[in-house]
Amino acid sequence: MNIFKRIFGTSPQPPPKTWPNHPTWGALKNSVTLQTEDGPRFLWTVECGDLSLPSGRLVACDPFVFLSPSDTPFILAPKGRFPVVVTLADVSDQQDRSHIREAYASIIFSREVEACRKSIPLAKDGEARPEMKGDDFVGFGVDAGTACFVDESVIGPCMPDPKSWHKSLFENDRVDSWFHRMDDPAHIREGIANITLPLAKNGENLILFHSGWGDGVYPVIGSFDPAGHLLAAHIDFLVLK
Repeated sequence: MNIFKRIFGTSPQPPPKTWPNHPTWGALKNSVTLQTEDGPRFLWTVECGDLSLPSGRLVACDPFVFLSPSDTPFILAPKGRFPVVVTLADVSDQQDRSHIREAYASIIFSREVEACRKSIPLAKDGEARPEMKGDDFVGFGVDAGTACFVDESVIGPCMPDPKSWHKSLFENDRVDSWFHRMDDPAHIREGIANITLPLAKNGENLILFHSGWGDGVYPVIGSFDPAGHLLAAHIDFLVLK
């Protein structure tokens, strides 16, 4: 995992809030136009259904490359079933919906008022979690243009032999293959899928989505209330700046 730092430049005192508390942050903004460094960006949200989090060990990863029955890095989140929302951005120059990218993926734990945001480091069980300051983050890698949310504790029990995943689950001619579900506009929309894991007994699932511009390293950002309670976790695909 790599540590990245984004800098938004300088301005007269007092300085503006920086990422991820910058004014162009747009997760969960629906039917809103933001003015960004690249021009106006129209945003809207897509509801993806609920994600099962029986352990609260929330994984954000590339499901086709880095999903593992064990030792997948995670963040600590509440336990339960929670809604997942993808925020889309129109990045076309004409703002005519001709170029759409996934800007954020969010899982919502509470609808209380947000006080601040900060990056949350993903770590394997037993690994130290460094305290993130400013606009530093420890991100997760994407190599197949796709990211997901899933509970770390269900991957092993609810998935078959990892050696069979690619041909039996990910990419084949069946309509229930993960690639087919993700590309099916009649499911949720093209680029998003809510998939019940093949050996699930209690509705354990995984929600996957295209990753903004594609491959890269992306942070998980937490929304917190004034008391420091986690309200939501977001993957920022770094589409807006």
